[in-house]
Amino acid sequence: MNMRNKMIAWVAGVVTVVVVLIVVIVSLEPPGTRISRAQAFKAMALALTTKEDCEAREAARETSYFSGKERNNWFVKYMDYLYEEGYLDPALTPPTLSSAQGDLTYAEAAHMASCVAGRLRVQVGSNRHNEDSYFPEDEWWRLYDRILAEVDPEGNVRTVEAILYGTPSNLPQAESWTAYTTEGNFGFQGLALDAYLDCRIRFLARDGEMIAMRDLVSREVVYENVWLAKAEGDTFTAYLGTASREFPASGTEEERASLSGNLADLHLDNGTLTRVTIKKERISGKVLSVTDTYIEIEGYGQIPLSPSFHVYKTYGEFAVLGAEDILVGYDLQEFVAAEGELCAALLEREFDARTIRVLLMDTGFHSLFHAQADLTVNCAAALEYENEKGEIVSSRLEAGENLSILPGDERLAYGRITITPEQEEGITIRSIERSQGNPTYSGSLEIRQTGEGLTLVNDLYLEDYLEKVVPSEMPPSYEMEALKAQAVCARTYAYRQILGNSYSQYGAHVDDSTNFQVYNNTSADARTSQAVNETYGKMLFYGEEPAQAFYYSTSCGRGADGSVWGSEGAALPYLKSKEIKEGGGELDEGDNGDFDSYIRGTDRTAFDSSFAMFRWETDISADILTAQISGAGQVTDLAVSSRGAGGIAKELTVTGTEGTVSISGQSAIRSCLGNASLVIRRQDGSAMEGSATLPSAFIAVEKRTGEDGTISFHIYGGGYGHGVGMSQNGAQGMAKAGKSYEQILGFFYEGTELREVSGQ
Repeated sequence: MNMRNKMIAWVAGVVTVVVVLIVVIVSLEPPGTRISRAQAFKAMALALTTKEDCEAREAARETSYFSGKERNNWFVKYMDYLYEEGYLDPALTPPTLSSAQGDLTYAEAAHMASCVAGRLRVQVGSNRHNEDSYFPEDEWWRLYDRILAEVDPEGNVRTVEAILYGTPSNLPQAESWTAYTTEGNFGFQGLALDAYLDCRIRFLARDGEMIAMRDLVSREVVYENVWLAKAEGDTFTAYLGTASREFPASGTEEERASLSGNLADLHLDNGTLTRVTIKKERISGKVLSVTDTYIEIEGYGQIPLSPSFHVYKTYGEFAVLGAEDILVGYDLQEFVAAEGELCAALLEREFDARTIRVLLMDTGFHSLFHAQADLTVNCAAALEYENEKGEIVSSRLEAGENLSILPGDERLAYGRITITPEQEEGITIRSIERSQGNPTYSGSLEIRQTGEGLTLVNDLYLEDYLEKVVPSEMPPSYEMEALKAQAVCARTYAYRQILGNSYSQYGAHVDDSTNFQVYNNTSADARTSQAVNETYGKMLFYGEEPAQAFYYSTSCGRGADGSVWGSEGAALPYLKSKEIKEGGGELDEGDNGDFDSYIRGTDRTAFDSSFAMFRWETDISADILTAQISGAGQVTDLAVSSRGAGGIAKELTVTGTEGTVSISGQSAIRSCLGNASLVIRRQDGSAMEGSATLPSAFIAVEKRTGEDGTISFHIYGGGYGHGVGMSQNGAQGMAKAGKSYEQILGFFYEGTELREVSGQ
C-alpha cells in the first residue's frame, strides 16, 4: 500500500472512531437532559398568568382541546390556556396524554418563543433538520429566562431558596401535590421532589406553585427554632413549619423524655439527624410593641427577632401562628431567646380581653403624632423610663404636678416614658382638646418618640375604656336597655380590635377616633357606666367567633346587609337586611322595586321613624358634581343604576359631556355626592350643614333643570350611616317600646349568642 492510500485509510479510521464515539456518547446521554412537554408548558403558562387564572378558565370552560377521559390530568389547564392564547398549535402539538408526556421539541420551543418575540425564535435554533428533535432541558431554561424578561418584568416568577421538609410521601397529613418548605407551602404538580427531602434547594415559583427545580444547594441542613412536642419511645415529634414529623431519639429514657416541650435546632446530613440543640433561655413580660424586626418587652426593651422566629400556640390544640398574633399589652407568652435574639414565642394561655391600649390622637383627631405632651397628674404617680444601660429609672410625681414633654427629651432616648397614677382618672392631658375640654384618663400613659412626633398610648382596663366609649357613641339620656345594647356592641367590637392588633408597631390596639370607636370625647356618665357594669364581660358571638357588631346612627326603615363591604361582609349571615320595625321581614335585592317611592314617603313606620334623620332631602348642582367626579366631563345626568339589599345604592351612573362613569359601593357613592356646601333638610324641618359624605346611601335622585338651563339633582334620603347591624336610634325606639337589650341585640344580629367572656 502506498503512502497516499495509507493516509486515506488512517483518516477514514479516525472519522469512523469519531462517529462511533458520538453514537456512544449520544446513546449514553445522562437522564434529565430532556424536558417533558407538560412540564415546559406549565412553566410557559405560569410565565404568563397564575395557576388560579388557569383553574378559573378551566372551571368556566365548557369544552377542552383534550378528550373527556383526559381532561382530569393536571397539565390540561395549562395546555388549554396556551392553546387559547396561541402559544400552542394543536397541529404541531396534539392535545393528548401521550403528547403531553413526550419530549418538548425544537419546533414547539420555537413556536412559543416566536409568540413572545420574533428574535427569541432565532435563538432557539430550530431548523428543518432538528425541528422534531427534543429540545435540551438546559437550553429550555436558558430560553425561559429570556421569555421571563419579556413577559414578566414585574418578577412574578421568582427564585426561592428553602429547605424541603415534606411531601405527601413522608407526611401523612400533607395535601395532594403540596411541598412543605421553610419558606412556605407550594404546589408542585408535574415535578419529582422526593429525592430532595431534607435538602436545601433552589426553585422557580409563581405565587404558591413551583415551576421547576433549579439547584440542589446542600444536603446538610439545620431546621431552626422547631418545637419538640412530644417524645415517646425511640422517637420525638417536631413541628417544621405547619407540619409535624417524627425523628429518632437517642440517649437514655430520661434524656429522650426531656426533649418534650422545648425549642431546638435540628441538624441533618443526607437526611440523617446528627444533632439536637435545645434552647432553654426563656423570658416573659408584657409586650409593649411588635414590629417586623423586634419585639419590645416590659423590663427587657427592644429585642431583635431571629430570621427564623416562630410563634407556637402551646395550650389547647397546638398551632403555628405568626408575629401578628402576639398581642401588645398582654403577657400571654414566654419567649425563647438565644444569642441576643428572640427565637420563638410560646403562647401559653388564652386571651382574656382584660385591658386595651388606645393610641390617643391630637386635637381634632387629625394625627396620631403630637408636637408635645402637656399633662397634669391628679394624684400621686410613678414616672419610669429606661437609661442607656437598660436600667429602669423611677421617680415620684405629686398630685397637681404639671409636665411638658417635647421631642428630644433625654428620657425618651432609650425607650418610652410611662406614667402610672395611683388612682383612677389620674392624668389630664392639657395639650389635647375634646368636646368635653381637656380629657382625663384612667390607667397609665406611655409616651414615645418617633420620627413624626410623639405617640401617646393609654393602657387601661377594657371596662374603664367602655365607660368612656358608650357616652361618646350614644347619648346618656337614652333608655337603659338601649345603652346596654350599645355597651355589648362596643365591648364586642373592642374585643375584635384587640385581636386585630392594628397598631402593634405603636404598642396599641385602637385609636380614640371614629376609625375605631370614639373614646373619651365625652365625659363618663353615671347612666352609661351603669350600662357597662350591668353587661359586664358580655359579648356577641356567632359560633366560636366574636361577631362583627357593626352599628350606625339611624335607619331609613330598612337595613342593609354585610355585602356593602364586598364578599367578606356577605359571608356574615347574622348581618341581615330587614325592615327596622316590629316583625320586620328579611329583604333582598328583589324587594327594591318600590324603593324610590318608599324613600320619598314621609309616613313610613319604623323603630326610629320619629328621629330627625329618618328622612332628609338636599340638592346638589351639576357644577359641584363635575368638580368632584372625574371622567364624565360636565355632568348632565345622574341615576342609581343598581341597589343592594334593603335598597341601598350599590351603583351610581354619572352621565356627562365626555362619557359615562359608574361609581360602585355605598361609601364611594356617599363621597361623590357629599359636599360641605350642601344644606341637609331633616324631616322635623331643621337643617344641618353638609359634609364630605352624604348622610347615607339610601337615596333616590331626581334631575331638575332651572329656567336658566342650569342642572341640579334633588336627593331624597333616609337614615344616617352605613345601614349595617344595629341602628342606634332604632335600639332607642325598641327600648322605649319595652324591649330588653337582649331582644334588641337578637333583632339586629339574628343568630348570634350573648356570652360572658371568662377573664373579664
